[in-house]
Amino acid sequence: MSLPSAPLRNWAQSLAVYGDIRVLRVLFLGFASGLPLLLVFTTLSYWLAEAGVSKTAIGLFAFASSAYGFKFLWSPLVDRLRLPLLTRWLGQRRGWLLLAQGLIIGCMIGVGTTDPAEDLWWTALWAVLLAFASATQDIVIDAYRVETLEEHQLGAGAGTVVLGYRIGMVAASGGALIIADAAGWFWAYAVMAGLMGLGILTTLLSPEPDRTAATRTAAEEEDRVAAFLDRRADLAPWLRDTAGFLYGAVVCPFTDFMKRPHWILILVFIALYKYGDALLGNMAMPFYEEIGFTKTEVGVISKGFGVVMTIIGGLGGGLLVARQGIFRALLVCGVLQAASNLVFAWQAHVGADVNWLVVTIGVENLTGGMGTAAFVAYLSSLCNVAYTATQYALVSSLMSFARTFFSAGGGWLADHVDWVSYFLVTTVAAVPGLLLLLWMMRVFPAEGVRADPKAAWADD
Repeated sequence: MSLPSAPLRNWAQSLAVYGDIRVLRVLFLGFASGLPLLLVFTTLSYWLAEAGVSKTAIGLFAFASSAYGFKFLWSPLVDRLRLPLLTRWLGQRRGWLLLAQGLIIGCMIGVGTTDPAEDLWWTALWAVLLAFASATQDIVIDAYRVETLEEHQLGAGAGTVVLGYRIGMVAASGGALIIADAAGWFWAYAVMAGLMGLGILTTLLSPEPDRTAATRTAAEEEDRVAAFLDRRADLAPWLRDTAGFLYGAVVCPFTDFMKRPHWILILVFIALYKYGDALLGNMAMPFYEEIGFTKTEVGVISKGFGVVMTIIGGLGGGLLVARQGIFRALLVCGVLQAASNLVFAWQAHVGADVNWLVVTIGVENLTGGMGTAAFVAYLSSLCNVAYTATQYALVSSLMSFARTFFSAGGGWLADHVDWVSYFLVTTVAAVPGLLLLLWMMRVFPAEGVRADPKAAWADD
């Protein structure tokens, strides 16, 4: 394991990280990642409602997006399976990226050619395929981002990808609806397919990450398994080859992660870091409604001003990672996230004051964006570049699952205490993750745990 790069010496030097071409590439890849999402969610729902589809059927379309939650299942294929022609021409990452983007374009046009009022099943099928292709693109973009950025750039990469992602979502929601109103739904989806050309252009103009050392290191362990399988003469050749591939693609990413010191506590930290934030987010909308804010007030402030503050927070969090390093940025952002819950407690005390709502949502989105950038940088630093796609898909899935699981009890708690008490409890809920972080900062004084396979084989 190599030592990560040191934090940058001054703020000007840290700010310059956003001018690096590697970080700018992530902006355009983030746009390509955000573009398909709402074409499966809210934009498609609007079309279905306009076509007279029942609310029950529209609700069931949520299952079309299941691919986003289960993308870790085929992430090992993205890491290891070589694509005919594409891998030889572009490399493992860019080959998969171009394939996924081509499928996204085809599926967007496919959705646009359907008529949900006449044959809803074709719309559903194309939507499922679009979500699958989009989730595959997300796997590759995450891996590419981790493998091409240096450690001090990981926070900036997280903030930049969020910016691009949000721009893509705006295009796929407001932009697509405007086009559909003027020219019809086919042209709305066709124009979005055309905008994916920006992602393809970025893929073609970007270099393939250098994974030579990572592949060599991974091959050493996998060769031992291959030698063992070769000695099993009773196994059919195809069975030996399949077992060897599955070991390298599925087992090795897990065993590699479990070789890290205190790996179980690292997983616990991943689950706990955003615990307080998850409890707050799950009950924010019911809180706004119950204390008397109108839908317009909440919509304009949270979905307009709040999104802007999230983007600013993400970029600020990336800057903080570059200046202070990942662990210190995690600590600062974690404390600020917890403090933002106290602002909600004050909002509950003063009631439906719109001026304070601006402050509350602004603070929450700003600190949440900062915390997300630092946390994504940390998750990225955990990945061994020999298994980036698989390991990042796993740790990010754990983060998402933990957020859902821990926030599920928020409704019960809100039913049994007043809102001021609720937000005080959510503030306390952030403390265990921060205490574990302080312990990790002492145990891992070198700042990170990013694996560098080059150092491993260079010492042999």
